[in-house]
Amino acid sequence: MEILDSVILGILQGITEFLPISSSGHLVLGEEWLGLNVETLKSFDVVVHMGTLLAILVYFWKDIWGMIKAFFTFNFKSPYGQLIGYILIGTIPAVIVGLLFEDVIDATFRNVKSVGAWMMVVGVIFVCGEYAYKRWHKPLMENVDEARDYVQPGGYESAEVRGMKWWKAIVIGLAQAMALIPGVSRSGSTIVAGLFQGISRSSAARFSFLLGIPAMAGAGLLTALNIPENGGLGVDILPLLIGFITSFAFGLLAVAFLMKFLKKNSLIIFAIYLIALGFGVFI
Repeated sequence: MEILDSVILGILQGITEFLPISSSGHLVLGEEWLGLNVETLKSFDVVVHMGTLLAILVYFWKDIWGMIKAFFTFNFKSPYGQLIGYILIGTIPAVIVGLLFEDVIDATFRNVKSVGAWMMVVGVIFVCGEYAYKRWHKPLMENVDEARDYVQPGGYESAEVRGMKWWKAIVIGLAQAMALIPGVSRSGSTIVAGLFQGISRSSAARFSFLLGIPAMAGAGLLTALNIPENGGLGVDILPLLIGFITSFAFGLLAVAFLMKFLKKNSLIIFAIYLIALGFGVFI
């Protein structure tokens, strides 16, 4: 892997991890189009995913600090305490699927044609999710996520857990488990799962990114532990470092952009992109 390759893939990972267009799918496509051996780059994939994980930790540091305080003070009835519970519940499906089927998923779906097909499927689901949200759910306020303690009529709660219930967390967790398939966007699948259940785009996105912290950390750890069995790193240290830095920097920009974008815009533009890109793979 050349330095330029690591820069391109790091930028690609940073942007696509948070925009709902599938980072794993874009990495597979990018590695293929750059003429790289996908199977030897799993260590690089881990490193750039850790870069975007750091971006989440930095952007949502207030929420993370709130959950840390709630945990160590055993204040699990507070909004941040409840959020811890919802994240744990939502993480369970991905843990089970990852432990049982990671190798099967990797062997079956980690190829260009599969990525293209799943991108088109996800694009169609985005359209359906937006239709369901607008047709059946009428959130009272879409842009009040900044009002941390605001309580809305109709059962909406504070910003930390607005619209969330334990069964909704499970559904979103199942959507996150589906994102283990390359081409299925983790952020996109979890956000649209929230839309189907009447959770606003911005609130669903916020929960999606926080939910991704244990999933991304766990997946990275498991893959890293398997690196020695797969023949070592396969990539020099300098490209790994550059990939980490670029994925972090562009990931931070991407998550900030998306959180603002979803307050006033839908997922349709991303649906069009995924369908077009997926279709282009087969041309």
